[in-house]
Amino acid sequence: MPSLFRRADRSVLIAAGAALAACAGLVAYGVVDTGESDGRPERRTPTASVTYEVSGQGTADITFQARSEAGKATVVKAAALPWRKTVDVPLGQAPNVSITLGENGGRARCTLAISGRYVQSATASGTFGRATCAGALPTTPATAS
Repeated sequence: MPSLFRRADRSVLIAAGAALAACAGLVAYGVVDTGESDGRPERRTPTASVTYEVSGQGTADITFQARSEAGKATVVKAAALPWRKTVDVPLGQAPNVSITLGENGGRARCTLAISGRYVQSATASGTFGRATCAGALPTTPATAS
C-alpha cells in the first residue's frame, strides 16, 4: 500500500504544479497584454487648454470645470490667493470658474483664458462676495485654436 500512496502524492503534486503554472501564465499574459488586441485605437475626447486665475488677498472657495466629460466641477476650499490653474476641458463644454469669499470679505478677481486668450474677468467683494467667469469652447477640433 505505501507505493500506492506515493503514486497518489506524486499525481497530486504534478496536478498542483500544472495548475500553478497555468495561473502564472495567465498572470504573465495580463501583465504584458497591451489592451490593443481588438485593433481599434483608443478613443480620446478632444480638449482645449483653459487657465483659471483668481487674484486678491486672503482665501476664497473656488469652483472650476476640468477634464470631466460629465461636466462635474472641482472645488477648492479656502484656496490661498493668488491662485492659478491650467486644465484641459473637453470641447463643447462651457469652462467656468466661480469664487466665493468668506465671512471676512475682501476683494478677489477671477479671470478665464482659453488657449492663452483672456475671455472674461469678474470681481467679487464684501462678505461672502461672489463672482463667476465663463467662456465657450468650440464643439469640434477643427475650430479649436
